[in-house]
Amino acid sequence: MTTHAIQHLFGYEDPLVGLEAPSFNLPSAGTGALYTPPIGKKPIAIFFFPKAMTIGCTKEACAFRDAQEKDTVFLRHPDLEVIGISRDAIENQTTFQDKHGLQYPIVSDTDHLVNKVYGVKGWLFGKGSVPERKTVFIGPDGIVQATYVANLRVKSHVRFVEKQLQRLELQKTNSDATSDTT
Repeated sequence: MTTHAIQHLFGYEDPLVGLEAPSFNLPSAGTGALYTPPIGKKPIAIFFFPKAMTIGCTKEACAFRDAQEKDTVFLRHPDLEVIGISRDAIENQTTFQDKHGLQYPIVSDTDHLVNKVYGVKGWLFGKGSVPERKTVFIGPDGIVQATYVANLRVKSHVRFVEKQLQRLELQKTNSDATSDTT
């Protein structure tokens, strides 16, 4: 069963799934230079997190860092681009990235425009005071393959990306097998 089908069963169907991923330019931690993701060139995992330097967000960001260094599925995909996005100011993002040795882009969406385009909603106390924790997986073709929202299970976002990478491997294996028989 696909992630899209599972989301549909539970009453949540992200309208982004199956569409071309929206591009963006946001200031990147460290340099402040505008960062544009390589959409359509490689697989991309964008994780939206509520606030840098908080316990949950630190665990999530470090889980992605550790997965890129140690997880066998992630290691089979060195071309995977992991991107962290929050509404924090670039100075806070830089401190966060440096303190935790995050080697992937951390970008700042202070005007919330990219959060809106990717459908990141508010969730705390029913008033939307805190942005939700959402991960978007984009295939190498630039199409949004799946999305995942889990506000309290911070490390589950890495498992979600791992499953998407395994799905890509299976698709490639099936495609290779089909081309071998023709």
